[in-house]
Amino acid sequence: MTPAARSLGDHLREWRQRRRMSQLDLALEAEISQRHLSFIESGRSTPSREMLLHLAERLEVPLRDRNPLLLAAGFAPVFAERKLDDPVLQAARRAVDMVLKGHEPFPALAIDRHWTLVAANAAIAPLLSGVADQSLLAPPVNVLRLSLHPQGLAPHIANHAEWRAHLLDRLRQQISASGDPVLETLLKELRSYPAPERAGEVHADYAGIAVPLRLATKAGLLSLISTTTVFGTPVDITLSELAVESFFPADEETAAILRSLALN
Repeated sequence: MTPAARSLGDHLREWRQRRRMSQLDLALEAEISQRHLSFIESGRSTPSREMLLHLAERLEVPLRDRNPLLLAAGFAPVFAERKLDDPVLQAARRAVDMVLKGHEPFPALAIDRHWTLVAANAAIAPLLSGVADQSLLAPPVNVLRLSLHPQGLAPHIANHAEWRAHLLDRLRQQISASGDPVLETLLKELRSYPAPERAGEVHADYAGIAVPLRLATKAGLLSLISTTTVFGTPVDITLSELAVESFFPADEETAAILRSLALN
């Protein structure tokens, strides 16, 4: 069934089921009657644009997928999608560049919803010197593919099995939340790569609060933990799907190596 042929009820029901919510659950969240919600899903009642956006917010529907909801109800799309270099997004692009630059000498990068590299700071380049297949570094660069490919960073990740499990779990969670078929294809590809053995891996104890990336480089072994930053109140699809991954040294040795790399 094509998106144009699907009814509003089909869209709402799919997202409600994806969120594992009953009609009663969603009705309570949206502060409307279950009867009203049932009528909307069955097509017996047509919601206002405000009500539809309210339901989408309660269902945590991504901005990209709210436009099809609006179209199915007969309303015009309200969420624009612009390239990050669009003049309208100039302030946002400056903010991203400031975050990346300000994080140096530690690595940071910006990615889109499909884990495609959008931007990176100068601290990323020295970490990629061990990549055997240079085509993995040709734009568009997929960060997950680069990390887990057997000719990418994978052979240099000391805790490969742990890091692979962490990344695949993040990807599965993203697919569960979005239903994105591109991500489903990416997951299949990544799972087809040779699975590493856990034997021989050395795990640092971070009290269970983070999974470190332990990356062997020419300068030494780096232990990194990461945080993810997103725009808090985006109304543009591109911004809503943009994330900045910032890596921090997990020990003083890593911090010293990264500072020395920045000086070279």
